[in-house]
Amino acid sequence: MLFNNPDVWEITLLSIKVSGIATLISLLLGLPFGTLLALSKFPGRSLLLTLINTGMALPPVVVGLAVAMTLWRSGPLGGLHLIYTPSAIIIAQVVISAPVVTGLTVAAMQALDPRLLLQLQGLGASRSQTVFTIWREARLPLLAALMAGFGSVISEVGASMMVGGNIRHQTRVLTTAIVLETNKGEFNNAIALGILLLLITFLINFALTWIQQRGVKR
Repeated sequence: MLFNNPDVWEITLLSIKVSGIATLISLLLGLPFGTLLALSKFPGRSLLLTLINTGMALPPVVVGLAVAMTLWRSGPLGGLHLIYTPSAIIIAQVVISAPVVTGLTVAAMQALDPRLLLQLQGLGASRSQTVFTIWREARLPLLAALMAGFGSVISEVGASMMVGGNIRHQTRVLTTAIVLETNKGEFNNAIALGILLLLITFLINFALTWIQQRGVKR
Protein backbone atom coordinates (compact mmCIF):
# COMPACT_ATOMS: atom_id res chain seq x y z
CA MET A 1 0.00 0.00 0.00
CA LEU A 2 1.29 3.47 -0.87
CA PHE A 3 0.90 4.89 2.63
CA ASN A 4 2.99 2.05 4.09
CA ASN A 5 5.89 3.18 1.91
CA PRO A 6 8.55 5.00 4.00
CA ASP A 7 9.42 7.14 0.97
CA VAL A 8 5.94 8.66 1.07
CA TRP A 9 6.34 9.81 4.65
CA GLU A 10 9.83 11.09 3.91
CA ILE A 11 8.41 13.14 1.03
CA THR A 12 5.51 14.33 3.17
CA LEU A 13 7.73 15.48 6.04
CA LEU A 14 10.05 17.29 3.64
CA SER A 15 7.06 19.03 2.03
CA ILE A 16 5.79 20.24 5.41
CA LYS A 17 9.28 21.27 6.53
CA VAL A 18 10.17 23.20 3.37
CA SER A 19 6.82 24.96 3.02
CA GLY A 20 6.60 25.64 6.76
CA ILE A 21 10.04 27.28 6.85
CA ALA A 22 9.28 29.27 3.69
CA THR A 23 5.99 30.50 5.16
CA LEU A 24 7.66 31.46 8.45
CA ILE A 25 10.38 33.42 6.66
CA SER A 26 7.74 35.10 4.49
CA LEU A 27 5.85 36.10 7.62
CA LEU A 28 8.98 37.49 9.27
CA LEU A 29 9.68 39.53 6.13
CA GLY A 30 6.16 40.40 5.02
CA LEU A 31 4.59 41.39 8.33
CA PRO A 32 6.98 44.25 9.22
CA PHE A 33 7.47 45.35 5.61
CA GLY A 34 3.73 45.34 4.93
CA THR A 35 3.14 47.31 8.12
CA LEU A 36 5.77 49.85 7.07
CA LEU A 37 4.16 50.28 3.66
CA ALA A 38 0.70 50.65 5.19
CA LEU A 39 1.58 53.17 7.88
CA SER A 40 4.31 55.26 6.25
CA LYS A 41 4.42 57.79 3.45
CA PHE A 42 7.68 58.11 1.51
CA PRO A 43 8.86 58.61 -2.08
CA GLY A 44 8.58 55.44 -4.12
CA ARG A 45 5.90 53.91 -1.90
CA SER A 46 3.41 53.57 -4.76
CA LEU A 47 6.04 51.84 -6.88
CA LEU A 48 6.81 49.39 -4.07
CA LEU A 49 3.12 48.64 -3.61
CA THR A 50 2.81 48.02 -7.34
CA LEU A 51 5.78 45.65 -7.25
CA ILE A 52 4.30 43.80 -4.26
CA ASN A 53 0.92 43.46 -5.96
CA THR A 54 2.64 42.23 -9.12
CA GLY A 55 4.66 39.76 -7.04
CA MET A 56 1.44 38.28 -5.67
CA ALA A 57 0.71 36.99 -9.18
CA LEU A 58 4.21 35.85 -10.15
CA PRO A 59 4.12 32.56 -12.11
CA PRO A 60 6.04 29.95 -10.06
CA VAL A 61 7.94 28.76 -13.12
CA VAL A 62 9.28 32.28 -13.66
CA VAL A 63 10.38 32.38 -10.02
CA GLY A 64 11.99 28.98 -10.44
CA LEU A 65 13.87 30.15 -13.52
CA ALA A 66 15.15 33.29 -11.78
CA VAL A 67 16.24 31.43 -8.65
CA ALA A 68 17.84 28.62 -10.69
CA MET A 69 19.85 31.11 -12.74
CA THR A 70 20.96 32.82 -9.52
CA LEU A 71 21.99 29.59 -7.78
CA TRP A 72 23.44 27.82 -10.84
CA ARG A 73 27.18 27.15 -10.86
CA SER A 74 27.82 30.13 -13.14
CA GLY A 75 25.26 32.34 -11.32
CA PRO A 76 26.03 35.07 -8.80
CA LEU A 77 25.35 32.73 -5.85
CA GLY A 78 26.66 29.57 -7.49
CA GLY A 79 29.51 29.35 -5.01
CA LEU A 80 27.03 28.55 -2.24
CA HIS A 81 26.20 25.22 -3.94
CA LEU A 82 22.50 25.50 -3.08
CA ILE A 83 21.02 24.38 -6.40
CA TYR A 84 19.13 21.07 -6.15
CA THR A 85 18.89 21.27 -2.35
CA PRO A 86 15.92 21.83 -0.01
CA SER A 87 17.36 25.28 0.71
CA ALA A 88 16.92 26.21 -2.95
CA ILE A 89 13.26 25.19 -2.78
CA ILE A 90 12.81 27.29 0.37
CA ILE A 91 14.34 30.32 -1.37
CA ALA A 92 12.04 29.93 -4.36
CA GLN A 93 9.00 29.47 -2.15
CA VAL A 94 9.87 32.56 -0.10
CA VAL A 95 9.99 34.59 -3.32
CA ILE A 96 6.51 33.26 -4.14
CA SER A 97 5.00 33.60 -0.66
CA ALA A 98 6.53 36.82 0.69
CA PRO A 99 4.67 39.16 -1.72
CA VAL A 100 1.39 37.43 -0.82
CA VAL A 101 1.94 37.91 2.91
CA THR A 102 3.18 41.48 2.42
CA GLY A 103 0.33 42.53 0.15
CA LEU A 104 -2.36 41.07 2.42
CA THR A 105 -0.68 42.65 5.45
CA VAL A 106 -0.86 46.05 3.76
CA ALA A 107 -4.56 45.47 3.03
CA ALA A 108 -5.21 44.38 6.63
CA MET A 109 -3.45 47.43 8.08
CA GLN A 110 -5.22 49.85 5.76
CA ALA A 111 -8.61 48.35 6.60
CA LEU A 112 -8.28 49.40 10.25
CA ASP A 113 -10.07 52.49 11.50
CA PRO A 114 -7.61 55.38 10.99
CA ARG A 115 -8.77 56.85 14.29
CA LEU A 116 -7.09 53.95 16.09
CA LEU A 117 -3.63 55.18 15.10
CA LEU A 118 -4.49 58.74 16.12
CA GLN A 119 -5.80 57.50 19.46
CA LEU A 120 -2.63 55.52 20.15
CA GLN A 121 -0.49 58.51 19.26
CA GLY A 122 -2.62 60.71 21.52
CA LEU A 123 -2.10 58.30 24.41
CA GLY A 124 1.65 58.55 23.95
CA ALA A 125 2.20 54.98 22.79
CA SER A 126 5.71 54.19 21.57
CA ARG A 127 6.30 53.02 18.03
CA SER A 128 6.63 49.39 19.11
CA GLN A 129 3.51 49.60 21.29
CA THR A 130 1.59 51.12 18.39
CA VAL A 131 2.69 48.42 15.97
CA PHE A 132 1.88 45.52 18.32
CA THR A 133 -1.51 47.01 19.15
CA ILE A 134 -2.33 47.37 15.47
CA TRP A 135 -1.20 43.79 14.80
CA ARG A 136 -3.46 42.58 17.58
CA GLU A 137 -6.42 44.50 16.17
CA ALA A 138 -5.75 43.10 12.69
CA ARG A 139 -4.96 39.55 13.84
CA LEU A 140 -7.87 37.97 11.92
CA PRO A 141 -6.91 39.21 8.43
CA LEU A 142 -3.25 38.64 9.30
CA LEU A 143 -4.03 34.99 9.96
CA ALA A 144 -5.75 34.92 6.58
CA ALA A 145 -2.53 36.31 5.08
CA LEU A 146 -0.60 33.50 6.76
CA MET A 147 -2.96 30.89 5.34
CA ALA A 148 -2.72 32.40 1.87
CA GLY A 149 1.07 32.44 2.07
CA PHE A 150 1.20 28.80 3.10
CA GLY A 151 -1.31 27.81 0.44
CA SER A 152 0.74 29.50 -2.27
CA VAL A 153 3.78 27.31 -1.56
CA ILE A 154 2.51 23.93 -0.32
CA SER A 155 0.75 23.42 -3.66
CA GLU A 156 3.52 24.87 -5.84
CA VAL A 157 5.31 22.55 -8.27
CA GLY A 158 7.06 24.48 -11.06
CA ALA A 159 9.69 26.30 -9.02
CA SER A 160 10.31 23.29 -6.75
CA MET A 161 10.95 21.10 -9.77
CA MET A 162 13.32 23.60 -11.38
CA VAL A 163 15.50 24.45 -8.37
CA GLY A 164 15.16 21.16 -6.49
CA GLY A 165 15.42 18.68 -9.33
CA ASN A 166 12.95 16.21 -7.77
CA ILE A 167 15.83 14.07 -6.42
CA ARG A 168 14.79 11.03 -4.41
CA HIS A 169 15.68 11.22 -0.69
CA GLN A 170 16.88 14.80 -1.17
CA THR A 171 14.47 17.25 -2.79
CA ARG A 172 11.38 15.28 -3.75
CA VAL A 173 8.24 16.83 -2.28
CA LEU A 174 4.60 15.87 -2.66
CA THR A 175 3.84 18.06 -5.66
CA THR A 176 6.88 16.94 -7.64
CA ALA A 177 6.22 13.32 -6.65
CA ILE A 178 2.69 13.66 -8.07
CA VAL A 179 4.12 14.90 -11.37
CA LEU A 180 6.60 12.01 -11.43
CA GLU A 181 3.95 9.37 -10.78
CA THR A 182 1.69 10.91 -13.44
CA ASN A 183 4.49 10.87 -16.00
CA LYS A 184 5.10 7.20 -15.19
CA GLY A 185 1.43 6.43 -15.74
CA GLU A 186 0.95 5.47 -12.07
CA PHE A 187 -2.28 7.40 -11.73
CA ASN A 188 -3.44 5.56 -8.60
CA ASN A 189 -0.26 6.60 -6.80
CA ALA A 190 -0.59 10.16 -8.11
CA ILE A 191 -4.20 10.37 -6.90
CA ALA A 192 -3.26 8.97 -3.48
CA LEU A 193 -0.44 11.52 -3.12
CA GLY A 194 -2.83 14.27 -4.23
CA ILE A 195 -5.33 13.24 -1.57
CA LEU A 196 -2.54 13.26 1.03
CA LEU A 197 -1.50 16.75 -0.05
CA LEU A 198 -5.09 17.99 0.18
CA LEU A 199 -5.47 16.40 3.62
CA ILE A 200 -2.33 18.09 4.95
CA THR A 201 -3.42 21.45 3.53
CA PHE A 202 -6.89 21.02 5.04
CA LEU A 203 -5.59 20.10 8.49
CA ILE A 204 -3.16 23.01 8.67
CA ASN A 205 -5.73 25.49 7.43
CA PHE A 206 -8.33 24.01 9.77
CA ALA A 207 -6.01 24.67 12.72
CA LEU A 208 -5.32 28.25 11.59
CA THR A 209 -9.01 28.87 10.91
CA TRP A 210 -9.89 27.57 14.38
CA ILE A 211 -7.42 30.02 15.91
CA GLN A 212 -8.82 32.81 13.72
CA GLN A 213 -12.44 32.11 14.63
CA ARG A 214 -11.58 31.95 18.33
CA GLY A 215 -10.42 35.52 17.90
CA VAL A 216 -13.79 36.45 16.40
CA LYS A 217 -15.66 35.19 19.47
CA ARG A 218 -13.59 37.26 21.88
